[in-house]
Amino acid sequence: MSNQTDDAGTIQALLDRLVNFRLPRAMALKKRIDGGERLTDADIAFLKNALEDAHHGLKYVARNPEFQVLGSQIVQLYDDIIRKATENEKGA
Repeated sequence: MSNQTDDAGTIQALLDRLVNFRLPRAMALKKRIDGGERLTDADIAFLKNALEDAHHGLKYVARNPEFQVLGSQIVQLYDDIIRKATENEKGA
């Protein structure tokens, strides 16, 4: 019986994790990947965990449409990283 009020604490925790951990690391990773570097095992583990987090957050985004743009931007960032990393692997 969740509603937007019940979601507030979870959304705040997800946003805190995004702003303080996921986003800074993803942006640094994107910079490295855009520079032609390849993913390390730690990078792959980070992306796997980040994508799992994003997947778990989908239900909160669905119930709280004001976060849909942010959610899609995060997914797009991860997609950009993975696509470029794939290109880098093919070129290696």
